[in-house]
Order: sequence, then C-alpha cells, then structure tokens
Amino acid sequence: MSELAMIVGAGPGLSASLARLCASEGIRVVLAARDTAKLSALAEETGASVYACDASRREAVDTLFDAVLDAEGVPDLVVFNASARVRGAVADLDPEAVERAIGLSAYGGFLVARRAAMAMCERGSGSIQFTGASASVKGYPESGCFAMGKFALRGLAQSMARELAPKGIHVAHFVIDGGIESAVRIPDHDEWLDPDAIARTYLHVHRQHRSAWTWEVELRPWVEHF
Repeated sequence: MSELAMIVGAGPGLSASLARLCASEGIRVVLAARDTAKLSALAEETGASVYACDASRREAVDTLFDAVLDAEGVPDLVVFNASARVRGAVADLDPEAVERAIGLSAYGGFLVARRAAMAMCERGSGSIQFTGASASVKGYPESGCFAMGKFALRGLAQSMARELAPKGIHVAHFVIDGGIESAVRIPDHDEWLDPDAIARTYLHVHRQHRSAWTWEVELRPWVEHF
C-alpha cells in the first residue's frame, strides 16, 4: 500500500500545496480541520480523505486518529499546521483569547504529535513535522501570544526529535520566516515564500535517509532579514 500523509490544520495555503505534491507522488492524503467545507475542492482535486477535528481538544484528536487508523492505516507522515494568534499589547490582551490560541498552537501540537508517535513507534518508522514561524525564534512587539505558542511548539519538536529518533521516528520543525504567497497577496517576484517550494522541502525532509536527518529547517525569501 502507498504511503499515507496526514495534514492537521489543513487550509488553502501551504497545506494545499503539500496535499497536491503528495498526491502527485502517489501518496495518499488525509486532511483534517475544524472547517471541512473549505477543503471540498482540494479533496476532490487530490483524492484526499477529509475529517473534522478541533486540534485543541483531546477527545477530538483521539477521535480523528482512531478513525484514520481504522480506515487508512498508520500515517507515514503527520504534519501539524494549525495555529492561532491574538494580536495586541500584553496589557490589552484578553487572557481567555490567549488561552484558546495557545491551546491550539501548542497544546494542539502536543495532542496530535502524541497520537502520531504512539502509532509510529509501534511500527518503528514515520515522520512528524511541525510548521513554525518567525515567532518560533523571535518575539515581536504585540505578538506575545503567537510567540508563546510557537516557542512552545519548537521546544516540543526539539525534545521529541531527541526522544524519538532512536525509535525510528523523524521529527522536524520548520521555521517559516516570512509571508507565504497566497491568493489574497499579489506576488512581487519572489518577495513572498512560494508554498509549493515550501511543500517540496517538507517532502524532502520526510524522505531523508536516517543517517542524515534534519531536525529543523529555516525557510525565508531572499529579501527577508534574519
């Protein structure tokens, strides 16, 4: 049976590019998101299976994985691409809104990675990938909430990489340091990150030989300062 890629937090940008690339390579695709209606066209295009899931809720993540394992088998690649942010000065932020955002960006990453690791460790192989951002390594003004979530996700990825590599599980974190080109942005040559180019990097890392695994990749357009 062909490989299976599972993308949690799927949407029209990077996730869509990755789904199309995987499908073109003969990899079966599972898409999971809170709003599945937005995935209907992509699912039809790629032949992907679609599941509803709020990644911030343990019961929803458990239900998702139970269903996928039963219907599709153990994923070879699980990508956590979900995140949330609340902008504003620290003194003005709504604590409950911050709690919800971190619950998705960080705790949701843990919930998804936990179930992926459980299934993959039993088999002894697989890749778990996390989508980070500039905020994973740089805290910007009025972006403390997003930085907290992304810093936490990066720490989780680093710890898991060390823990799971000896068990045959490749864990990788991607720092997307810049804006990703989308339909609502007018590309200015290569000022924006091309989501198709990012997707190719994700798949390349998934396919790396275990003698030369990457735990983290930083991707940025050539005009981005770092």
